[in-house]
Amino acid sequence: MNSIISTIQIPVVNRSKHALPQYQTSGSAGLDLCANLDQEVQLAPLERTLIPTGIFMELPQGFEAQIRPRSGLAFKVGLTVLNSPGTIDSDYRGEVKVLLINLSKENVIVKDGERIAQMVVAKHEQIEWQAVDELNETDRGQGGYGSTGKN
Repeated sequence: MNSIISTIQIPVVNRSKHALPQYQTSGSAGLDLCANLDQEVQLAPLERTLIPTGIFMELPQGFEAQIRPRSGLAFKVGLTVLNSPGTIDSDYRGEVKVLLINLSKENVIVKDGERIAQMVVAKHEQIEWQAVDELNETDRGQGGYGSTGKN
């Protein structure tokens, strides 16, 4: 089955020393973001820091960019995105930065040009609250936090 993927144009300013973020495969949902560093950064266990990418973009209203961990980096060295997923709103015009944390027991070095996170651009909706006195009943009701896994 052939599927059609729609694309949108995103104005971007690249002030990094690296190419624009790219999809690694034709089925990738996320673009890989690279560290744009003048010198490598060492993160001690449980240390966190903002890593610049040198990328500035103009998302259309109704879209957001989600910054997510790279699974390989998280698995291999324990480096992940702390506020995952981080959200970049359509009205933000600053540099895209990645909040990394080292969850390993060893120091981790982040090098210039290293792929440190992935960015997924997604549509979103805004809501208007509708105040009511009660909500419709469901089979689940108020069960949460593991309640659907009970026999």
